[in-house]
Amino acid sequence: MAFRCQRDSYAREFTTTVVSCRPAELQTEGSNGKKEVLSGFQVVLEDTLLFPEGGGQPDDHGTINDISVLRVTRRGEQADHFTQTPLDPGSQVLVRVDWERRFDHMQQHSGQHLITAVADHLFKLKTTSWELGRFRSAIELDTPSMTAEQVAAIEQSINEKIRDRLPVNVRELSLDDPEVEQVRGRGLPDDHAGPIRVVSIKGVDSNMCCGTHVSNLSDLQVIKILGTEKGKKNKTNLIFLAGNRVLKWMERSHGTEKALTALLKCGAEDHVEAVKKLQNSTKILQKNNLNLLRDLAVHIARRLRNSPDWGGVVVLHRKEGDSEFMNIIANEIGSEETLLFLTVGDEKGAGLFLLAGPPASVETLGPRVAEVLEGKGAGKKGRFQGKATKMSRRMEAQALLQDYISIQSAKE
Repeated sequence: MAFRCQRDSYAREFTTTVVSCRPAELQTEGSNGKKEVLSGFQVVLEDTLLFPEGGGQPDDHGTINDISVLRVTRRGEQADHFTQTPLDPGSQVLVRVDWERRFDHMQQHSGQHLITAVADHLFKLKTTSWELGRFRSAIELDTPSMTAEQVAAIEQSINEKIRDRLPVNVRELSLDDPEVEQVRGRGLPDDHAGPIRVVSIKGVDSNMCCGTHVSNLSDLQVIKILGTEKGKKNKTNLIFLAGNRVLKWMERSHGTEKALTALLKCGAEDHVEAVKKLQNSTKILQKNNLNLLRDLAVHIARRLRNSPDWGGVVVLHRKEGDSEFMNIIANEIGSEETLLFLTVGDEKGAGLFLLAGPPASVETLGPRVAEVLEGKGAGKKGRFQGKATKMSRRMEAQALLQDYISIQSAKE
């Protein structure tokens, strides 16, 4: 049975009857990225305006008597609507679809059919799967690569067909209809029952499909192919936007262009060159900064080595620096008789640490220092270094090292 959403993809609301309502649970992803289980109800209607996910197309959003429907899934010839409020079986209900989401899915899905047909016609590139993503869609083509010329030719052809205002028709064929053999498709679900739904673009394509579609290619407005990406197992993913998504993409791109024009103090045509100059300047500055940091590390190492306080535990903290800075100091000092405890980073936040000295002592103390600083690290041959989340506990780590030295001295 075809649902109302499949018979009339442009319908935005209609009245139907509740057939059943039973307790159920829905697994979702929370705002923190963790899985959450919601308690609610699976509602079955006599017919539905809300498309259940399938054929690469996500489900519709909408309401039943102003109660939000959180998920719609197909089960045989019926659709399950998950709500968190029960509905009385036998009652009449008003179903409304989230039209912005519905029309977006119609544009992307019909766009996929068009691209798939043109890619096959022009270059014999077969579609093996597709994904209607939240921000962009991807068609997986059975080819290891595509040329820029092929992509441009496909884009030109599909937009010409949109401008030709070609009609899109939906028909139902019986399984034994000879015409079924001429229809493109990737097979039917195991639980499919009843006639086969065929979506046809006049003179271009006929394809088995359960999704919602535009009635004329002019409703696609425009299709922009963003490029290709390497797929799995010698496949290529063709990335595209259709309809309103193209307008939103252009709006975002224009906003970015305006912001860059203000920052770079030049026109859009000079943005790339301006950024290249900034990158080159940054590389030179980074190189000069690294050389200065190395010189400073050598100077600090010599100062520490010649200090009257040399011996036991030597401690140094700097806000600026990195692992290389600390290792230069340790290399320059080169002593295995003293514990050298170096840290860089925010004094009250996160940072890096290095412990150098007698290998046996470092092997014992390194993990304990990491634990005090609430970090982690690794080491070998008299060095232990890692990341710390609590630089504010440096004094505790220093006290740990000094206690260890005192105990070792007392044993001797």
